[in-house]
Amino acid sequence: MVKLWKVWLWMREKGQGLVEYALILVLIAVVVIVILTLLGTQVSTVFSRITSALQGS
Repeated sequence: MVKLWKVWLWMREKGQGLVEYALILVLIAVVVIVILTLLGTQVSTVFSRITSALQGS
């Protein structure tokens, strides 16, 4: 019975670790999306200028 209890606790902790990693990945994804949304037009403008400069050469 004690061994079963230890296995159950170990599995519970393992699941908790997976949830923590998933939350970290979601947080990183949200931050990346926000940054790309805020800077997207500026990056697009830079690429457009580069393209125009290369075509004009």
